[in-house]
Amino acid sequence: MAVFDFDSTLMDGETIDFLAAPLGLEKEVAAITQRAMQGELDFFKALTTRVELLEGLPKAKVDEICQNLPLMPGAFEVVAGLKDRGYKVVCFSGGFRNATSPACQALGIDADFSNILHEDNGILTGRVGGDMMFGFSKGDMIVRLQNLLGVSRTDTLVVGDGANDLSMFEHADTRVAFCAKPVLKEAATHCVEQKDLREILTIID
Repeated sequence: MAVFDFDSTLMDGETIDFLAAPLGLEKEVAAITQRAMQGELDFFKALTTRVELLEGLPKAKVDEICQNLPLMPGAFEVVAGLKDRGYKVVCFSGGFRNATSPACQALGIDADFSNILHEDNGILTGRVGGDMMFGFSKGDMIVRLQNLLGVSRTDTLVVGDGANDLSMFEHADTRVAFCAKPVLKEAATHCVEQKDLREILTIID
């Protein structure tokens, strides 16, 4: 099994920063994102604080932005390459299903787990819920999937860039820090410093 983070891993950027741009809050949101990924802020608090700032944004605008997010170079090739090698490929994201679902469908990823932006009459309320709300969420979910699929940590590859990926790194023998923050590099078995996901195929071969 291969588990990828979404923001700044499968996708080149942070979804929530793109969503904040139409509201003129990109810098404010990006600053919180940066601190959360460095491990300086509690993930749940950082997530809920940033989503509150999106209150009033039309869901149609959210979906339009999310349909046009830039995928990371090599994303299509790494997913196809892993599947050719017999991997189930999964995406875990502390971001939002509006973004992960269309991207993962395009990439041919087997399943995505992320959060849902609450909306009322087509307008974001500033609230969020879902599978990946906490710093421990990715670790919790990876263990459940390993048990379900009968996959050991020896046969598990994880790829991420920030502090909220640490919990899933604990349950995999192959841990790739992709253009990552220092806190994640320390927990990795491999570091990729260039924006090209195809490098991962050379690690597992």
